[in-house]
Amino acid sequence: MSGRVVLIGAGPGDPGLLTVRAVEVLGRADVVLHDKLIPSSALELVKAGAQVIDVGKVGGGEQVPQDETHRLLVEHAQAGRLVVRLKGGDPFVFGRGGEEAQVCRAAGIPFEVVPGVTAGVAAPAYAGIPVTQRGMASAVAFVTGHEDPAKPETAIDWAALARFPGTLVFYMGVRALPRIAERLVAEGRPADEPVAVVERGTLPDQRAVHGTLADIAAVAQEAGVKPPSVTVVGPVAALGAELAWIGTGPLAGQSIVVTRARSQASGLATRLRDLGARVVEAPSIRTEPIDEVIPDLGDVDLVVVTSPNGVRRLFEALNAGGRDARALAGTKVAVIGPGTAEAIRRYGIDPDVVPVRAVAESLAEALGSLDVRRAVVVRGEQARPVVTEALRARGAEVELVTLYRTVPEELDVRTRDRALGADWATFTSGSSARAFVTAAGGADAVRESGLKLASIGPITTEALHALGLEPDLEAEVHTPAGLVDALLAAASGAH
Repeated sequence: MSGRVVLIGAGPGDPGLLTVRAVEVLGRADVVLHDKLIPSSALELVKAGAQVIDVGKVGGGEQVPQDETHRLLVEHAQAGRLVVRLKGGDPFVFGRGGEEAQVCRAAGIPFEVVPGVTAGVAAPAYAGIPVTQRGMASAVAFVTGHEDPAKPETAIDWAALARFPGTLVFYMGVRALPRIAERLVAEGRPADEPVAVVERGTLPDQRAVHGTLADIAAVAQEAGVKPPSVTVVGPVAALGAELAWIGTGPLAGQSIVVTRARSQASGLATRLRDLGARVVEAPSIRTEPIDEVIPDLGDVDLVVVTSPNGVRRLFEALNAGGRDARALAGTKVAVIGPGTAEAIRRYGIDPDVVPVRAVAESLAEALGSLDVRRAVVVRGEQARPVVTEALRARGAEVELVTLYRTVPEELDVRTRDRALGADWATFTSGSSARAFVTAAGGADAVRESGLKLASIGPITTEALHALGLEPDLEAEVHTPAGLVDALLAAASGAH
């Protein structure tokens, strides 16, 4: 089969805005060339073994030349591969997708375009701002706010924009905001016209600042607004105060850090945001798979799984060997707590043993009534040996199957500062607590920030204690949902 290129718009950041077609093609791609500003979970949709290449550009930072991107597109497609060019937003809206399509056509390479939701519509919508509104704006213009200041002439007709009878949406214009406002006013746009700047639109830590053409540059500077942002100019910008729908609910006004691994963070982040919280995603750990074969379970009395990650990796390993949940038929299954029980039920398995407290000691005690001759314990590399030792002490033959390891993630300076400036940090494991505190600059930095700490359960609390930190709350039910309930109780004053 001859190679081809698919230009995919990944949308502005919220992974829920990826189209069905985008998800389908990503799952079949042999090569993915991706931008920086794509949903963090988009690359998790790529099949195992696919080549993933970062060709993103960051303003003022390290750049991948566009010619190099063109070369890679042609090279891989001519080698017979399905190549995805994954771009933030929409490929044909300030995305250079047209240039890349021309390169493909010139090289005789078939291509397809999968449109994406563009930030100029989505970011304002997530801030409660319709870019058109009956009686207020019957037209909208999308404008790049990022022009090379070294160019002798501007490509923007400022006089025409000032006269434009509708909404102006500027992409990538944060640094140029003073110049944009000045030029529009100088060409006749009213100085008191409403303006909104939406930072990191559709992402969990989205925020919007409001002002007028006369003061928006100062307002944005004082608020520390940074790219990626879009700027909305026109009467509709004022509707954000009335129509804002993110940040309303029982956790409104609370900023909450989610430290879970990126692959697991979205559910907790979404739930917190649905309740009105401003979420700062600061993944401090990630899991790396360890390839190990699951033994024949036919003569195994008990399978023990010690974490939700273990559940996921167990079924991945079973599937890799041509097996599925039926491999567990007739075998008792024990899990370490409600969160792991919830994870394994998604695969159609109702666990036989679930201790109320999600700690290894409780699981070991709960297993005491079972007659176990042979057991398999599925775990992560750093798992505590409590359950294994308890089973062996009762005469059971125990085989350990280590399917993943947890490794720390670094936080960039911006994420670190946002996290330390938040109201709460949530921890769903001891490893996330240890890694976050290290990445944040140590226990003293966390204490001095005034950040309140929320622990999912006793083991995570022990890890915080070992770091010299005292959690402000511990969830009664040791699951992400229980952690959310504890935060709601704290917000209502019930904690």
